[in-house]
Amino acid sequence: MFALLLQEHAPEHAGETAGKFDAGKTIIDHVSNSGLDHPLIHLPTIAGIDFSVTKHVFMLWLVAAAVFIIVTATIRAYLKQDRLVPTGFMNALEALVEFIRDSIATPNVGRKWVNTYTPLLLTFFVFIFSANAIGLIPLFDVLGLVNHFVIHADEQSFLARVVHGGTTSTANYNVTGALATITFLSIIVAGTKAHGFVKHWMNLVPHGLAWPLYILLIPIELMGMFVKPFALTMRLAANMTGGHIAILAILSFVFIFTEMFSQAFAGIGVGLAVSVPLAVGISALEIIVVLVQAYVFTLLSAVFIGMAIHVHH
Repeated sequence: MFALLLQEHAPEHAGETAGKFDAGKTIIDHVSNSGLDHPLIHLPTIAGIDFSVTKHVFMLWLVAAAVFIIVTATIRAYLKQDRLVPTGFMNALEALVEFIRDSIATPNVGRKWVNTYTPLLLTFFVFIFSANAIGLIPLFDVLGLVNHFVIHADEQSFLARVVHGGTTSTANYNVTGALATITFLSIIVAGTKAHGFVKHWMNLVPHGLAWPLYILLIPIELMGMFVKPFALTMRLAANMTGGHIAILAILSFVFIFTEMFSQAFAGIGVGLAVSVPLAVGISALEIIVVLVQAYVFTLLSAVFIGMAIHVHH
């Protein structure tokens, strides 16, 4: 992130005075999607929807490909071994699968459905954790800094476009909304498979109550159906966005104080005394948030699916 700030504030030519530093614009450019102004791959607009590939879509593909290749290669290497005891990364992968199955899936969906929904919950956890973790690695920020000082790629080139904008796909509300939509549909499917289509919708409200109460309860329960995925969407995206904004805001003090006092030493002093220690602390906290948010999303998805299967009023 510091590399991104330096890239934004650095002069384009030697001896040229850098323009006024805009902390707000720099932060928004980093945490937001690359948008349609800087698409990586231009695609046509269909039914009013621009299907151009933006930075966060690219990151989705990158995370999905990385997870698929690493997990597939690990399992295939394990299956080729003569011994059944896993070692190395396969041991960690097996431990993760057992944890999701025994500690998250089984207590919520029950043993009858554990093999049905463990793959979904495991996919949620691995994908979200991987996307969150990759978002903490400043790969594109460093690449952008190298491009700014060394490569000088054309603004319309793929390299110049790929280093523009944020890199944490799970900080995009469209991405978390899509994940929450999968949970929403899984809840309906789980209830339907467990009780039947009609019975599932009847289970939304308690049975045997006076009919006037249903006039109040039915709208509330229907609203609750949409509140669950909305909460999943906002919680994950907001937590991943908040950490990046806090770190960038703190690092911005270096350039703000440099401009205020017209002295580089002022910015360097603030950076060494305040910005860097605080940024390191928040980054350490972000590492914990990466794991916790993947766990929370997976756990709540299991809880919501289990509530549809095991109806209790």
